Amino acid sequence: MKTTKYFKATRIRPDRKIIKDEWIQYVVQHPEREQIQTDGRIKRWARIEEMEGRYLRVILLADGETIHNVFFDRGFKP
Repeated sequence: MKTTKYFKATRIRPDRKIIKDEWIQYVVQHPEREQIQTDGRIKRWARIEEMEGRYLRVILLADGETIHNVFFDRGFKP
């Protein structure tokens, strides 16, 4: 899994430590929604059943494979 330095730095936060690599890969490969930002970064969301159906947002760089940020998106509306 290719990641940015920012991702590695934020991964140590308590709220991010619980996010499993397999959940990240799931969102990347099976997004329920995708949005491309004006800077080319790609936002993808998918529901994670193991986390009571919460939606995980994964932000990728414009290359579509490098992970920049991940977090459970409290404001996401399916």
